Amino acid sequence: MTAPTTAPTTAPTSIGSEPGSGSGSGQLTVGVVGLGYLGAVHAACMADLGHRVIGYDVDAAKVEALREARAPFFEPGLEDLLARTHGEGLAFTTDVSDLQGADVVFVCVGTPQRPGELAADTQYVTAAVQALAQVLPGTAVIVGKSTVPVGTAADLAQTLSATDLEVAWNPEFLREGHAVADTLTPDRLVFGVVSTRAETLLRRVYARAIATGTPVIVTDRPTAELVKVAANAFLATKISFINAIAEVCDAAGADVTTLADAIGHDDRIGRKFLGAGLGFGGGCLPKDIRAFTARATELGAGQAVGFLTEVDAINLRRRAKVVELARAAVGGDLAGARVAVLGAAFKPLSDDVRDSPALDVAARLRAEGAHVTVTDPAAVDNARRQHPELDYAPTAQQASAGADVVLLLTEWEEYRSIDPAALAAVVRHPRVIDARNALDAQRWAAAGWDHRGLGRPSPAATATGAASPVHAAAA
Repeated sequence: MTAPTTAPTTAPTSIGSEPGSGSGSGQLTVGVVGLGYLGAVHAACMADLGHRVIGYDVDAAKVEALREARAPFFEPGLEDLLARTHGEGLAFTTDVSDLQGADVVFVCVGTPQRPGELAADTQYVTAAVQALAQVLPGTAVIVGKSTVPVGTAADLAQTLSATDLEVAWNPEFLREGHAVADTLTPDRLVFGVVSTRAETLLRRVYARAIATGTPVIVTDRPTAELVKVAANAFLATKISFINAIAEVCDAAGADVTTLADAIGHDDRIGRKFLGAGLGFGGGCLPKDIRAFTARATELGAGQAVGFLTEVDAINLRRRAKVVELARAAVGGDLAGARVAVLGAAFKPLSDDVRDSPALDVAARLRAEGAHVTVTDPAAVDNARRQHPELDYAPTAQQASAGADVVLLLTEWEEYRSIDPAALAAVVRHPRVIDARNALDAQRWAAAGWDHRGLGRPSPAATATGAASPVHAAAA
C-alpha cells in the first residue's frame, strides 16, 4: 500500500473561507457500490456535483429503474435529480468490471443485524471490497460509507495488503426524506484516512460543499467509523429519554410536550428529538445501537454502553403501550374491533417499513383479533409485502370507515392537518390515539373526539380534572 505522506489532521478544519483550497479541480470518475437508499442518492448527487459516476448493484431490476431515471424507492427529490443528471455522466451497471477506471469508489452496501444476534453483518461490505480489488487500479481509493463496527476498515485494509489500494472511511449522516439535501449540502464531512492521497481525493469529491463552508473533520479510520454509531446512539438515547419521561407524565397527569418545550429552551439540551411518542424504527437506529453494544462488548467495553440496552427496551415498550391504549379504548378486548391505522412507514417522507413501529403495532392489533386497515401516502405497497394479513386503504377516510378507534402512527403532514369533523362523520366511534403527539388535541376534542396522546392528559381530563374514558380504562 502507499505509505502516508503526512499524518492526517485530527482537529476540525473548516475551509469554506479559503476559496479553492484543498479542492483540486477537474472531474473525477466515481464508483458507487450498492444502490439502496444510501447508494442511489449518493450516485445521483455525485453526478450533480460534476463527477462521472458509475453505480453498481447486483439487483438488475434496481439498476434498470435507475437507468430509466426512476427511483426504486420513495425519496423526495431523487427522481428529479436522476432526471437532471441522466445522460450527464451518470451510469448504472450490474458488471463490477465497469468500475475499473474509477478514481474513488464508495461502498454503500447494507450492514443488517445478524439473525439471532445483536451484531452487524458485514459480509456484504467484505464481498464488495474483495470484488473491487480484482478490477480497480492501484491508484484508486475505496471509501466506506456503510455503517460498520469499529475496526472494519482496518480488517478490509489487511485484505488489500498485497495491493496499492487504500481504504478510507466517510460516514453518512443522511435522514430519509431529506437525503438529497443532506448529501449536496451536508452539515459536516468526516474523512477517516491514513494518507494525504485519500484526504486530497475526498476534498476533490466534495469540493463544492467545502467551498460553501461545510466543516471538514479529518481523522483516523476508527474514529470515523465510531462517529456515525455514536451519533445514532445519542439520538436514540434522547428519544428514549423523553419517552421514559412520558411514562412518568402518564402516571402523574403531566404533559410531556410542554415539559419538552420547557427543557428544550436550554441550549445544552435543545428541542430536537424530544418528541415523545411511539419511538424510533427504520433500518438504522435500532440495529446500529445493538451492533454498537455488541462491538463494544467484543472490545471489552460493553459496560460503558450497557445503558443502550435500556434505551432499546424503552423504545420497544412504546409499541406495547399503544396496543394497550387501543385495547382500553374499545373496552378491553380487541377481538372484532375495527381499527384504522394512519401510517405504515417508520417515519414520514419515506416508504421504508424496516422495523416500522407503525406496522409492528398494526400486526399486534391484528394478532389480538382486531380488523385492522392501514393507510400511508407512500408505503402501502411495501407494507403489504411485509404484512399481507393486514387490510389496506388508499386514504385516511377510507381506512377509517366504520372504525371503533383511529391510531395515528406515522406523523405525515396530511394526517396532522386532517379535518377531525370530516373524519368523525365516517367512523363508528370517534376515538383517536395520537401515538406521535402530532395532532391538535383541543381541536379534535372540540370535534367530538376522545383524544389520547402519549404522556399527555386528554383534553377531557384537563378540563374536568378526571380521567377520560380511555385513561380510566387504561388505568
